[in-house]
This record gives sequence, structure tokens and C-alpha cells, in this order.
Amino acid sequence: MPTASNTPRFGITLKRFAAAGCLVLLSACEPEVGSDAWCKKMADTPKGDWSMNEATEFAKSCVLKTYD
Repeated sequence: MPTASNTPRFGITLKRFAAAGCLVLLSACEPEVGSDAWCKKMADTPKGDWSMNEATEFAKSCVLKTYD
């Protein structure tokens, strides 16, 4: 039987593991940066909500797209 000192530590570890698992699952729902789906999503997003990295990647991947 676990002692009182072991129980809270296990509960915290389980909660952190569950939270990390949820983050992994939710991040898999986003389209890959630079893909056509991502370009469409960003085109529908208000420009004021973009980060500098998103704006740069949009310019490189969607506006100045080159085909090899």
C-alpha cells in the first residue's frame, strides 16, 4: 500500500503526463507550416494576429512560392 508521501507525487506525475499527451495530440491537428492547407489557413487569419515568424514563412511559402 502506498504511503501518504508517495501518493501526491504520483498524482502530479500522472497529471503532467496526461497534459503532455494532450498537447501532442492537439498539435498534430495543425497543418504543416508551408503546406497549401497552412497557406489557406493563414490567408483566412486576420493579418494582425500573425507572428513575425508566420508572416515571414507565409511570404516565403505562399507568396514567393517556387516550383523546382
